[in-house]
Amino acid sequence: MDRLKIGLIGLGQRGAAYGMVDGSIGLLGNILNNSEVLVTAICDGYKERLAFAAEKIVAAGQNKPFETTDYKEVLNFGVDAVIVCTSWASHVEVALAAMEKGIPVGIEVGGTHNTCDMEKLVAAYERTKTPFMFLENCCYNKDELLATSLARNGKLGEICYCHGAYCHDLRNEITEVGLKRGHYRLEEYKNHNCENYPTHELGPIVKLLGITRGNKFTRLTAMASKARGLEEYVNAHEEVAELKGTKWKQGDVVTTMIECENGELITLKLDTSLPRLYDREITVSGTKGYYNQTLRAVVIDGDKFNHDKNVIQDSLNSQDDYSEYLPEDWKNITEEQLKTGHGGMDYIMLKHFFRAVKNKEDMPIDVYEACAMMCVTALSEQSIESGGKPVAVPDFTNGKYRERKIVDVMPLSKID
Repeated sequence: MDRLKIGLIGLGQRGAAYGMVDGSIGLLGNILNNSEVLVTAICDGYKERLAFAAEKIVAAGQNKPFETTDYKEVLNFGVDAVIVCTSWASHVEVALAAMEKGIPVGIEVGGTHNTCDMEKLVAAYERTKTPFMFLENCCYNKDELLATSLARNGKLGEICYCHGAYCHDLRNEITEVGLKRGHYRLEEYKNHNCENYPTHELGPIVKLLGITRGNKFTRLTAMASKARGLEEYVNAHEEVAELKGTKWKQGDVVTTMIECENGELITLKLDTSLPRLYDREITVSGTKGYYNQTLRAVVIDGDKFNHDKNVIQDSLNSQDDYSEYLPEDWKNITEEQLKTGHGGMDYIMLKHFFRAVKNKEDMPIDVYEACAMMCVTALSEQSIESGGKPVAVPDFTNGKYRERKIVDVMPLSKID
């Protein structure tokens, strides 16, 4: 196979960075930086986005792509793979159509409000065997891979607890961007109250704990705070005055607790409609050690840390002392690659997706892992509506998780 012919479906903020000052946030720029692929077909419901993306593709030295507002035309165009960057509500629909056509598909992240979507994804994959990848870029991030590598090397001992968060001030994106550019988060925050974006923090934890690979979620419980942040933001900003009086359903902070079959506990936090700093708060606690992303700290029994003193200041940035545990992709990353989407992790993720398609390898984040992450949205909504009652988590592998081996997104360093 020569250069892969890629179809890109969805050309907004994530797909092509349409309307964004920082173009690196879009996947299109990263795709165009990969010399092994060509973008031959693009799709979006807005023609101005099509023109914007086509111009970027031509400027990168590639031929003008086929343009359409109907994603089914992309699937009939002869592409080798598709990447889906549409709104959360249509990810599954497009992925199912691609799998039925036998076209390898990578879908952008987000949850789902209907666990039936997950059952459909699994059924389509098991029937067609079409390669499917969940494009959870945080599974490829330097910090999360360092924590996983430390765990795989036994430095943290037996893992007992993991925590993650999506803390991101999205008030402008939900309101102004929602009004002016149709960002799907606007309707989400009006109509749902749940852990609506669980996968950035949960994806790396799923991989680390072997969820769907010898381990599984058993039940979860979720609670939400009151919703006041967006109301106050709208009242203070005239550019979104038409949203005054809107009844926001989404709580400002949602916490979700997940129990695992192998005994681990996971907590998640969604915090996107209050003023705050960005943070994913990845935390891994084991019997021998601890990793904390916010502090950039590694604390290990008998290793470089005075437990008797036990002060946070002494552990700040101590993860730099453990760079030998990073995978080769992060040891060898270039300055140019670091400047690509989200500090380099988009570039690495897409490289691995394209490699798997080209070499017909198993996808690094497969359909079962995707469903384990995505279903948290629907189940947390159910739990919140019931006053925080526990909700059972389905086993989308139908028992196969017991035999499935742990597979990391890339080879991790083995340190003697």
